[in-house]
Amino acid sequence: MDIGKSITFVAEDEKWLEKLGIGALITAVPILNFAWSGFMVDLMRNVAAGEPKPLPGWSDLGDKFIKGLIITLAGMIYALPAILVGCFLFGLSFVPLIAVSGEGDQGLNQGLALGSTGLLIAAGCCIGLYALLISFVFPGVFINYSRQGSFGSCFQFGEIMRLITANLGEYVTAWVVTLVAGLLVGFVMGVVGMLVGWIPCIGWLFVWAISAIAGAYLGSVYAHLFGQVGVSFLNQ
Repeated sequence: MDIGKSITFVAEDEKWLEKLGIGALITAVPILNFAWSGFMVDLMRNVAAGEPKPLPGWSDLGDKFIKGLIITLAGMIYALPAILVGCFLFGLSFVPLIAVSGEGDQGLNQGLALGSTGLLIAAGCCIGLYALLISFVFPGVFINYSRQGSFGSCFQFGEIMRLITANLGEYVTAWVVTLVAGLLVGFVMGVVGMLVGWIPCIGWLFVWAISAIAGAYLGSVYAHLFGQVGVSFLNQ
């Protein structure tokens, strides 16, 4: 795996700023932003095909939108357990308040408050672990979909696990790199926000623009890294 290539390949395209700039604008528009996921699918596919300049253009926006919609729906289905538990936690979060402020046996009320609070913490930890698991598995879903292009390919669990384990070292490397890069960029954006975000209008627009471009760049690095994993899988 060439990590350096994933970091620098964007600049090898003479239209990279235009392509990522359009992508950043698209991500800011609700519903239309599904097309960004389609952009990442095409980028993965181009990397797997060995394209010298894999960064796709935006001439086929409708096609990208459909691809992005499909992979987004798949992601929502994978996230459904966490969403349902989150809804349950939202309702449960009112129990301590009701119990403490309620009338009747105060010992029982306090017990209910403590019990529900403990359950909230435990369930919250479970959601966090599940989210981490999905963040690890979903790139495999992305790769398999970029190869086959069907909604059903997002749920070919055997094929997806075979893809992940065929080059587990490279897959884990790509996953860790994207996590670390995301944390670093998030930290930098936080610092930038503190420095200029207090400036009305101009500062807000500047922070938004830098964040959007950074997000588009990170998405491109993610797609390139896991596109390389897909190539390695095909070469097994």
